Amino acid sequence: MKFGDFSLKALGILLMLAALGFAVSKAPDRSLESLVPRWAPPPSDFLDLDGLLVHYRDQGPSSDPVPLVLIHGTSASLHTWEGWVAELARTRRVISFDLPGFGLTGPNADGDYSDARYIAFVRQFLARLGVGRAILAGNSLGGEIAWQLALADPAHVAGLVLVDAAGYDFVPESVPLGFRIARTPVLREGMRWVLPRRAIEDSVTDVYGDPGRVTTALVDRYYELTLREGNRVALMQRLAQLAPGPVERLPEIKVPTLILWGGRDRLIPPAWGQAFHKAIPDSRLVVFPKLGHVPQEEDPAATLAALRDWLPQVAR
Repeated sequence: MKFGDFSLKALGILLMLAALGFAVSKAPDRSLESLVPRWAPPPSDFLDLDGLLVHYRDQGPSSDPVPLVLIHGTSASLHTWEGWVAELARTRRVISFDLPGFGLTGPNADGDYSDARYIAFVRQFLARLGVGRAILAGNSLGGEIAWQLALADPAHVAGLVLVDAAGYDFVPESVPLGFRIARTPVLREGMRWVLPRRAIEDSVTDVYGDPGRVTTALVDRYYELTLREGNRVALMQRLAQLAPGPVERLPEIKVPTLILWGGRDRLIPPAWGQAFHKAIPDSRLVVFPKLGHVPQEEDPAATLAALRDWLPQVAR
C-alpha cells in the first residue's frame, strides 16, 4: 500500500470515528414540557415574572414570619437544597427556585446575567411571593447574590448563610470541565449541539470532595437540566459576564452571618471562606474538611446541623 493511500484510509477512519462520536454525544435542547414530569413534580410551581416562567418551591408553614430563601449556584437548580428542605420545612417556611439561565426557569430574553440583574430578579421574585424579611442562604453564585442583596436591601435581610460563596477575585485550583468548555471559544459553539454526558459527570465529580458520593441519579439531574432549552447559551453568557463583587463593602453587613465551606473545595478554595469571615463582623465560619464546593448537597445532614446550631441567633 502506498503512503498516500494509507493516509487517505487513516483520514477516512478518523472522520468515521468523529462522526460516530458526534452521533453518540449529540444532545439537542429539551423542551420545558419534556422535563417537568421528572424534575418539577409537586410541590414545584411556576410563576410568570415579566414573561419569565420561574420554577420554584414554597414549602413549610406559610405563617413563618422570617422564611429561609435558598439560592443555588452556577449550573445548579433548586434541587441542590432538597436535603435541607426536607428537614427545615417541618417547622420553617422554605423557598427555593431556579435562577434565570439554569434549571427549569430558562434563559433571560436579553441575555443579561450580570450580578445586578440577578439581584433585581430575586428582589422582584420575593416581592411577588409577599416575603418581607428573610434569611438568605446561597451557594457559590447564590451566595454572591445573597450578600450583595444584603448590602442593597438590608431592611429585608434578617440573616445570611454563605455556602462556598463567590464574589472575590479568586483563583481556582481546578475548574469543572463543563465550565472550561463553555469559556473556550473554539469549543463552546459545539456545546450548543454536542454535550457528552461524561463531561457533566466529570464536572460534578470535580466539585465534590468525595467522588464516591456522585451517583448516576445526581449526574442525570445536572445533565438533563443543562439541556433545557437555552441553558447552554445562558451559561456561556454568564461566564462571559463574570466580575468580582464589591467585596470592599462586606464590613457593612451587620446581620448575623454563617459561613459554611467545603475544605476540599477546589473551585473556590477555603482561603476565601476565611476572607469572608474576616471581612464580615461577628460572622461564624464552619469548615467541613472532607466536603467540596456544594457541601449542602454532598452532605445535607452535617451542614444542616451547623445551620440549626446558628439559626437561634436570627430574630424571628
